[in-house]
Amino acid sequence: MSPRKIIIDTDPGQDDAVAILLALASPEEIEVLGITAVAGNVPLDLTLKNARKVCELAGKTETPIYSGCDRPLAHELVTAEHVHGKTGLDGPDLPEPTMPVQPQHAVDFIIETLRSQPAGTVTLCPLGPLTNIGTALQKAPDIAPRIREIVLMGGAYFEVGNITPAAEFNIYVDPEAAEIVFKSGAPITVMPLDVTHKALVTTPRNEAFRDLGTPVGLAVAQMTDFFERFDKAKYGSKGAPLHDPCVTAYLIRPELFTGRFINVEIETQSPLTRGMTVADWWGVTDRPANATFIGDLDADGFFDLLTERLARL
Repeated sequence: MSPRKIIIDTDPGQDDAVAILLALASPEEIEVLGITAVAGNVPLDLTLKNARKVCELAGKTETPIYSGCDRPLAHELVTAEHVHGKTGLDGPDLPEPTMPVQPQHAVDFIIETLRSQPAGTVTLCPLGPLTNIGTALQKAPDIAPRIREIVLMGGAYFEVGNITPAAEFNIYVDPEAAEIVFKSGAPITVMPLDVTHKALVTTPRNEAFRDLGTPVGLAVAQMTDFFERFDKAKYGSKGAPLHDPCVTAYLIRPELFTGRFINVEIETQSPLTRGMTVADWWGVTDRPANATFIGDLDADGFFDLLTERLARL
């Protein structure tokens, strides 16, 4: 079977970086057509720089990288330096990147790629706020039926919110864009906090990264060393959840994940619950199902896959 063609839309972020590394290490299953940066964890200039740093760390400088939207559709940008550090990628000391940024805007690249590739062959993998994807769908509605699948990290149901009591960060930053995506009719698979909080980098799992003895293994260990201080303090957990690599792992080993095909709506109006993913997990409404909402994963299998693939870089 030929590898799955994907576009990674991202706001790196330590966990975004690991998701990108996993994709770049898995050419048999995944062909990365391009990486599109969006403002989110940190402003756009930093997410763009971090995407380039990660590709250079992986030795994949031929990967096309595009600059996208620098603010949400309807509100001021909210960032997360309190989680990811002032660079967005605090932890390892990675060199300043030298690889180029493509001249085309990320949104135009997404549209052009979906129009030029055979329908149903390109998967979009948003790891941050959905501004680029929502903007592309708004600008070119004809691309929606051409999308094979949108596999995204965002939202929560049982775990509620991590940036407000009701909302997960990626959806909260741009709920208007998220609403466009969830109403697009494209096949959607969601990796919410409900599953990503089960992908915990415990000390033994992080030592396995470090023990790879490679620049990539060391950098990933340093990223999670930095990243976990926030989650340990907030949740009392044993380590940092690797949110975004769940997206990439799902493309490689979907059998590691279980969920339900349900209705998911995005709250955009309420000041109290803005950005909430209202997931009809129990089927109590007559609203039509529009997304596969993942609820559980085989964490040991996930980390075995991650460690094995990172060892390739």
